[in-house]
Amino acid sequence: MTSSIGAPEKPKRRIRYSGKNPKKFSEKYKELNPELYANDIEKIKSRGATPVGTHRPICVDEILRILAPKPGETVLDATLGYGGHTSAILPKILPGGRLVALDQDPIERAKTEIRLRATGIPESSLIIGAVNFREAKKILADLKIFKVDMILADLGVSSMQIDDPARGFSTKINAPLDLRMNPNEGKSAADFLAGLTANKLAEILRENSDEQRSVVIAKALIAKKPKTTAQMVDVLRDVMSGFSKKVQLEEGDTPIRKAFQALRIAVNDEFNVLDHFLRDIPSILNPCGRVAILSFHSGEDRRVKKSFQFYNRNGVYSQVAADFVRPSPEEQRSNSRSTSAKLRWAIM
Repeated sequence: MTSSIGAPEKPKRRIRYSGKNPKKFSEKYKELNPELYANDIEKIKSRGATPVGTHRPICVDEILRILAPKPGETVLDATLGYGGHTSAILPKILPGGRLVALDQDPIERAKTEIRLRATGIPESSLIIGAVNFREAKKILADLKIFKVDMILADLGVSSMQIDDPARGFSTKINAPLDLRMNPNEGKSAADFLAGLTANKLAEILRENSDEQRSVVIAKALIAKKPKTTAQMVDVLRDVMSGFSKKVQLEEGDTPIRKAFQALRIAVNDEFNVLDHFLRDIPSILNPCGRVAILSFHSGEDRRVKKSFQFYNRNGVYSQVAADFVRPSPEEQRSNSRSTSAKLRWAIM
């Protein structure tokens, strides 16, 4: 390649960082360029870690067995994310099949679409919608797709969002306290907190993360009104220092993770979105259609379980999972972020 004046372009040098290993997100050049550093990425995966800026799909084999995709079928992937599940399903429905993938995150959705289109998938076989999966029924109707053969939803926050400090999802990296799946819509977590009373925040902590010490935590957060992730962690650690030594030893940093989780769920209205989606599923599934949903904490799993059981009792679903499916021991060892996953399924 040459420049406009004919001289060869100099190759771009990698970002330099101090110390043995990169500490900043932007310095992790190998992990953020997996096509150039495939061997390094595999080494990271072999240690049970997820390379920065990527996401490892969970329960892929189990999902493929449950959904049993076939050529010519139509699929809804309600939560595209990094595209791992979509990449596994698409070859199974070709030729003639279609997959509609939804994702509200404008940052990660664009990256995923570029990766998927680069694989040579027929244009008509993959349709990507820039919406929250609450709008699944509407967008399918807009596409004149009124029924699908299978539905997949992988709930919760993705690894890419956690890893990017600018998104404010991580408890380990200082950043603006944001927590929005779509940073272009709604209030940031900091602004959301600023508008709450201590009683309302305590209710959110109890309902969204089963936090037993919600009142004392809520009072501290409302009094300090943190604007960054580090400030919120500092407030929580100060509260936790007043817990008994036994509680501190038993719970460790769990109250911090729970508080971030509860706030994220509230900021994105995740439970109401999920309830709406669960009500819509029977109306967009074909007879004998299959649905599989991955959840990552009790609030999500409880809603999925109750919805599936309700529609099964009322003759809508012909069969539902008797219990949730866990990732295999091998997968949990190779991917530490899979350990809390629960997979449930239903058949029309």
